[in-house]
Amino acid sequence: MLISMYDASVTVFLHNLNQLSHLLDKGLEHAKANGIDPATLVEARLAPDMLPLSKQVQIASDTAKLAAARLTGIAAPSYEDNESTFEELQARIAKTREWLQGLARETFAASEERAVSFKAGPTELNFAGLGYLLHFAIPNFFFHVTTAYDILRHNGVPIGKRDYLGRA
Repeated sequence: MLISMYDASVTVFLHNLNQLSHLLDKGLEHAKANGIDPATLVEARLAPDMLPLSKQVQIASDTAKLAAARLTGIAAPSYEDNESTFEELQARIAKTREWLQGLARETFAASEERAVSFKAGPTELNFAGLGYLLHFAIPNFFFHVTTAYDILRHNGVPIGKRDYLGRA
């Protein structure tokens, strides 16, 4: 059985955005239970030159919706990147999931070969759809989801591999 581009992208993004939401729930619960200002976790970083938790969630969200948009040719919604609370980050994840759920499988037809071009900083990147999904979009998405997990874990949130993976 062949896997479709829809299954390789949208279902993966939806599942893992759900897990990211779960991780944020655990982070907020931990902050409340331990008298920690939730903003401390939202602004937390692994290293001074790394982006904070809020930005990791924003980029994971952007990566999921932009990947689907680039593969289908459908315009993705634009978000302001101004979330500064757990509740706002959860709302962003929910909006992203809702948009992804609204995409029809058929819109991914022939997306394996669709030309995908965009700028990343000063560099113009060019891919065929399958290469873009497998070698750029999915690794970038998981980098930011994993970094969000790492920030929370590093700050004492009691999460583990099961919280990250969830159920398939």
